[in-house]
Amino acid sequence: MPTSKTKEFQVTGKNANALFTLKVHRGEGMLLLAMNWKNGKPPDDFVGFSIEYKEPKGDKFFALMNRITFTDKNGKVSVKSISSLQAPFQKFRWFHFPRNSEMEGEFVYKVKPVFMNDKDELSYGESQEAAIQLNRQTYSNKLNVSFTRGFISSQAFIDKYQAGGGTSTLLPAKAKDGLDYIPSHPKSKEALQWMGFEAAKLIMDLLDKAIADKNAEVKVIAYDLNNPEILTRLEKLGSRLQVIVDNSGDHDNSDSAETKAAGCLMISTKGNVKRQHMDQLQHNKIIVINGTKLKAAICGSTNFTWRGFYVQSNNAVVVYGAKAIKPFLDAFKNYWEFDGVAKFGKTSSAAWEDLSLNGINAKVSFSPHAANNAALDEIAKDIKNNTQSNLFYSLAFLYQTKGCIRDTITELTNNSSYFVYGISDKKTGGFDVQKPDGNVIPVYPAELSKNLPEPFKSEPIGGIGTRMHHKFVVIDFDKPTARVYLGSYNFSPTADKKNGENLLLIKDRKIAVSYMIEALRIFDHYHFRVAQKEAKQKKRILSLSRPPRKNGEKTWWEQYYSDKRRIRDREVFA
Repeated sequence: MPTSKTKEFQVTGKNANALFTLKVHRGEGMLLLAMNWKNGKPPDDFVGFSIEYKEPKGDKFFALMNRITFTDKNGKVSVKSISSLQAPFQKFRWFHFPRNSEMEGEFVYKVKPVFMNDKDELSYGESQEAAIQLNRQTYSNKLNVSFTRGFISSQAFIDKYQAGGGTSTLLPAKAKDGLDYIPSHPKSKEALQWMGFEAAKLIMDLLDKAIADKNAEVKVIAYDLNNPEILTRLEKLGSRLQVIVDNSGDHDNSDSAETKAAGCLMISTKGNVKRQHMDQLQHNKIIVINGTKLKAAICGSTNFTWRGFYVQSNNAVVVYGAKAIKPFLDAFKNYWEFDGVAKFGKTSSAAWEDLSLNGINAKVSFSPHAANNAALDEIAKDIKNNTQSNLFYSLAFLYQTKGCIRDTITELTNNSSYFVYGISDKKTGGFDVQKPDGNVIPVYPAELSKNLPEPFKSEPIGGIGTRMHHKFVVIDFDKPTARVYLGSYNFSPTADKKNGENLLLIKDRKIAVSYMIEALRIFDHYHFRVAQKEAKQKKRILSLSRPPRKNGEKTWWEQYYSDKRRIRDREVFA
């Protein structure tokens, strides 16, 4: 029986007789399973991996389901997902979102190689098993990373919620109407919980705790604010709340949700509201709770909006403790007092400040920075000079971000010494050619959603606007030097020297692995659309491959041993 320890975030299968290796990487409410053949190449009759899992304290294994199946005798594929015991995964890695990921204890995974004879009969080799604890909090009562699901454009969403009207009954058509919108979907509560995943629930729960702690004082900085559940909670805080709301561009219009929300909060807080846009934007998404029972600060990329919670791919990070929240309280005070870089950039908030988290190397800085404490060039130098092995990133607006960060990422992508995976929300100039050396240009959801075959053509896109909204870079996730840059900060000159932003640098492998998994699962989700388009263009059915039966036919796994990108992909995670 496999065993694990609470602190382990990467576990391996220990069966020496199994023909393959298994490594399981812990993510936030999800995990990555990576397999690799032990000796040489698999045999020709190897047709993939089956994956089963058992919940903590459970007594039964349940097979993961596969949407891609073998064709039947009529050349048709199943319209329904079927067990991976009958439709094995023809990949060397797979993501899983356990249904009850918040359960305490070990999730046990059993992976088996699947073989097919010349009569299409399946058989199974010896399994690898590994047990891992997911734990809702990344580091209990110290630091917690959370993500939104970001899968509104998916078959999973179609299966679960399209029948009730889909996005038209779950989301407001316009941002300015968000505060008055009430979903009419019959399963709206369930659907929004699924869409918001851990991040939305985390933010709501912490505000509820702040409301319950009658001595808690709360500071909020909001760029976008059109979610009525957030506004209602903020109003309940009364004069214990002090809030800054952005007033750049459309946010300053009299009919904007931000202006309406600020008006409501002006009443409930008895005037503790400030409108601000620094030198360009007040782009922070921060909540600081300073109470007797709870001291926590929330930051990251998640706007307090319908799209921020339920459509976009976003992250929210919470730090706990009096020392950890102090830099956030100081930053709020400095934002309240100073409106631009001329004065804010001279404060200690614009420099790097340690978060004083026991056992976690983490620090924070707030924009706008002055010339002497600007962070952008420093980050670019770190990526360029100190990346040893791999780089993962998920950067909204990379397409319009010119300068040292994009130049550095381009340079590393073009260098075969590094393994690079990335995603942007739009097509990015300078990344137009995918090299065969293992590095991958950014995939961009907006482009990959066009001209898809069914059933993917009917997937909702969640309205106009950015769907991939993350801003993070992961360096060397598999090294002791692993680190992540993250926040609301868009890694641009504007974010560095004009906007109000939060930027964290966390040097911790467990957290780096979580962000690596997030980057990879979004990449895979949208890169799968490439396969759909290719299948449509070649007028072939997307199905599982049988073993070669004729001269010239290749195995499904041959490309993982001949294509340089897939070779590196197979090796780096397993």
